[in-house]
Amino acid sequence: MSPYIPLCVPFLSGNEMEYVKECIDTEWVSSAGKYVDLFENKIAKYTGSKFAIACVNGTSALQVSLRLAGVKSGDEVIVPTLTFIAPINAVVYNGAKPIFMDADSFYNMDAEKTIEFIKEETVFTNGYTYNKATNSKISAIIPVHVWGNAVWLDELIPLCQERNIAVVEDASESLGTMYIDGDNSGKHTGTVGEIGCLSFNGNKIITTGGGGMILTDDPNYAERAKYLTTQAKDDLVRYIHNEVGYNFRLTNIQAALGVAQLEQLPIILKRKREIFNQYQTALNNIDGLAHAGVPNYADNNHWLNLLQIDNKVYNEDREVLMK
Repeated sequence: MSPYIPLCVPFLSGNEMEYVKECIDTEWVSSAGKYVDLFENKIAKYTGSKFAIACVNGTSALQVSLRLAGVKSGDEVIVPTLTFIAPINAVVYNGAKPIFMDADSFYNMDAEKTIEFIKEETVFTNGYTYNKATNSKISAIIPVHVWGNAVWLDELIPLCQERNIAVVEDASESLGTMYIDGDNSGKHTGTVGEIGCLSFNGNKIITTGGGGMILTDDPNYAERAKYLTTQAKDDLVRYIHNEVGYNFRLTNIQAALGVAQLEQLPIILKRKREIFNQYQTALNNIDGLAHAGVPNYADNNHWLNLLQIDNKVYNEDREVLMK
């Protein structure tokens, strides 16, 4: 038995078995079947996105989204310093280089510092933004909503639009997080920029075992996303391919899990909030320990809870404390 406590345990107590059994009974187990379309439609409706395109995982969703956004080899992409490595890998998969931005008090990309960097350290010429230090084109930015905390985007998005920097949101950890204040009030994370990405990995708030989703309101992006993720077939009968695509489609079995999981999301979110409140109450009176806060401008999914440790109270280094 593992000595570690899992980040997030799957909650599989709904219609998962029934829907998966239907896939097996009907033999629709691969990347076609009713549950793929159903899952896409239900995610689009839940998030308020016009289109949702299922992918094999969140990393593939990010990789394709950056390509959709026009990221090319040699470009640069603005990313947060504090994040899981997936968005950084997706940048490199496209032949681009990451530019790391510092974190704010919620451990997200610091919008103020990022705005300052764009205004002071870049130049806008011939319709594109270039890094003064490297002369490379900055073609995109990936705000990552870490641990379910929504990135503040009110001032950053307009500047990126003005500077022709595509905004690809990584909402892998923030399904269920909604803005409740500011210009984006009422919007789900992942639906503010041109493109957003979700993950349904085993440790996410709902899971398909492995899986991801591309969100967009742009019909051209949606059509091209589906095209690229299904091997870029131009002729389905003769298997003509005019560009390199990917075998990135979600299977019907995984989508069936996703449909069942999405039915339970309100219950999961309620329980996550209860756990968040339990930690907050329990840590209130413990000297040197604090429960990290969440942004008040969003209704948080509370995917993970963060413990902040005051090193003035605890003199041991991080490694000792972790043990």
